[in-house]
Amino acid sequence: MQAIVEQFRQQILAASAAGKPLRLRGGGTKDWYGQQFDGEVLDTRAYAGIVDYEPTELVITARCGTPLAEIEAALAARNQMLAFEPPHFGADATVGGVVASALSGPRRASAGALRDFVLGAVLMDGHGERLAFGGQVMKNVAGYDVSRLLAGSLGTLGLILEVSLKVLPLPLREATLRVACAEIAALRMLNEWAGQPLPISGSCWHDGVLNVRLSGAEAAVSAALHALGGEVLAPEDAAAFWLSVREQTHAFFAGAGSLWRLSLPPHASAVIVKGRQLIEWGGAQRWLKLDADADAAGAQDIRQAVAAAGGHATLFRGGDKAVGVFHPLAPAVEKIHQRLRQAFDPAGIFNPHRMY
Repeated sequence: MQAIVEQFRQQILAASAAGKPLRLRGGGTKDWYGQQFDGEVLDTRAYAGIVDYEPTELVITARCGTPLAEIEAALAARNQMLAFEPPHFGADATVGGVVASALSGPRRASAGALRDFVLGAVLMDGHGERLAFGGQVMKNVAGYDVSRLLAGSLGTLGLILEVSLKVLPLPLREATLRVACAEIAALRMLNEWAGQPLPISGSCWHDGVLNVRLSGAEAAVSAALHALGGEVLAPEDAAAFWLSVREQTHAFFAGAGSLWRLSLPPHASAVIVKGRQLIEWGGAQRWLKLDADADAAGAQDIRQAVAAAGGHATLFRGGDKAVGVFHPLAPAVEKIHQRLRQAFDPAGIFNPHRMY
C-alpha cells in the first residue's frame, strides 16, 4: 500500500509543478455532482481496505478506495451501521467519495449528518505531505474540526487517504407508517412530532402521502405506532421504499429536467415555487423537480424564495450548471474558503472548479 501512496504523491507533485489540475476520483458514482469536473484522473480505488474495525469502540477506519458496500457488509455482520445512511448512487461508491460529497440519507434528521460521524482523517495536500487530523476514538478531538472540514469538500482541499467513522448499532425494530395528508398538514404534524419523544428515523412526504419510519427498542416503536396511527407497511415494502428515497430511484426523481435540493428550517412553511416537491428530514430537506431547466432568472427566483424562508438551494442533478450549482457564498465565508484552499492546495490543482 505504501507504493500506492508514493504513486499518489508523485502524481500530485508533478501536477503542482506543472500547474495542471487533478481529477480526484473513486468509483465515479457522483461525477455528476457539482460544477465542472476536469483534469488528469487520480484514481483512488487501488488504495482500498478496512484498516481497523473495533465493534466495541463503535469506530471503523478505512482507506479512501474502499467500496462502501464492503464497509456496510462488515458492519452489518456485527449488527452495526453507518447511521447517516449515505446514498451509493451506484455499485462502485467508495468511502472517500462518501466523505468528499457528504451526502446523507433519510436517517440524517434523527442520527446526524455525515460530518458528525467523522472522527479523523489522513489527507495528502498539494505539497504531497501526509497530514493526520483527529483520531479513532471519540475522546481524541485534536484537529477534529479539520477532519470534519473535509466532509463535503468535494476533493478541493486534497486527497483523503483514510477516514475514521463512528458507527452505531442497528435498531432492534423498525416500522413505517403511511398517512394521507396535504403538504401543509404534513409539515405541521412533523414539527409537532419533533417536539415529542418519538423514535422517528425517517420521514418523506410526496403527492399527498406522508411516510414515517420508526426505529428503536420494541416498546418505543410499539408505543409510537399506537400513538400516531396510520397504515403500517409490510417490512419488505418499507425497506424498498426507503431505499428508493435514499438512492433516488423513487418515481419522483425519474424523467428529464433538473432536480433542486432545498435546505430549509424544519419549521418553514410550504415554499411557493413552480415544480413538484418531495419533503424529507421533517421538512429540513425538500426536493424540487422541474420539467424544464431553470435559466439564470429562474434559478435566482428559486434561491430568493428559499432564502426568504431561511434556507438555501442547490442544483443537485441535471439542469444548466451555468446558473451555479451551489448557493452563492456570503463574502466573508467565500474568503474563508479561499484561504483554506490556499493553505492546503497552493497550486490550485485539486478539483479546481468542482464547487464554485
